[in-house]
Amino acid sequence: MDLITHFVVPYAILTLVKSKHKLEGALGGISLDFDTLIAWVGILFPEFFIVSHRGITHSFIFGFLTSVLFLYILSRKQVNGFISRVIKRDLHVEFTKTTVLIVYFGALTHLFLDFLTTKGIPLLYPFSLTRFSAELYNSVDLTTMCLALAVLLVLYIKTNPRYRKVALYSFLIVLVAIGGIRAYEKMDVFSEVQTFEDCSNITAYPTSNIFQWSVVENNPEKTRYIVFSYNNLKKSVLNFRIVDPITVKNGPYKSGLDAIKSANSLPEVQRFKWNSYYTFEDAEYSSTWKVTYFDVVNSYNNQSITVSVQ
Repeated sequence: MDLITHFVVPYAILTLVKSKHKLEGALGGISLDFDTLIAWVGILFPEFFIVSHRGITHSFIFGFLTSVLFLYILSRKQVNGFISRVIKRDLHVEFTKTTVLIVYFGALTHLFLDFLTTKGIPLLYPFSLTRFSAELYNSVDLTTMCLALAVLLVLYIKTNPRYRKVALYSFLIVLVAIGGIRAYEKMDVFSEVQTFEDCSNITAYPTSNIFQWSVVENNPEKTRYIVFSYNNLKKSVLNFRIVDPITVKNGPYKSGLDAIKSANSLPEVQRFKWNSYYTFEDAEYSSTWKVTYFDVVNSYNNQSITVSVQ
């Protein structure tokens, strides 16, 4: 989800329960996305790919540490005063046991919202690198972001408190409604799409088009995968493809598999696979083995990486 939505959602919830620390909760909601300040680490050093946007800070443990540190910095008098002058509003926040819990609540709402989006987040890091995702929203949903921006403007200008509450509560209702529609539509995709070659596993991923989904089907007993786009409004299949997860060219098949196994240990490959939906491999021999990894869902966006191994 976008930064504005991450601010408005905890603020609205805390307004609903009549909390005195709405601002601390909202700041907790945006704190995790300041991982963009350290994302260069994962770019320069592939072995630390977890240090990236929607990486290390987007877990229960490091989310707590990040949000508390964020609150501590913003509660310092010099920082607080500077930001207040810039935004021309009083940004008075406190660092207490209560506000620490509140800011972590905001961080938890952030984790939940990002869990709803595509590719997901590593909630259990450092115990697991697995990303968890409901795959209901694209990473940035323009409709939700525009609504959140409108609510933020209502909060910023000095309007009647009653109008602020109406805006906040309306936003929560619409957000829940949109989520319910997305969940229903995804289930409808599962019931509508035709299964090919007796595929038993079907996965649908959201796209920027709310009516279009990227669908991957496979049968565990077969090696081929079926990949296509499905428009749930028009009930039509687009870009239908049958893809082999592993292909070996110009060399012995076993040697190609060994080359892929060696390439899998490279940090840049691990980073690419961690940021992909479904990663397939092409191994081609030409004096050395060149292994190309590509994301079968994002293949139209040139999502691939090629490495050389002996």
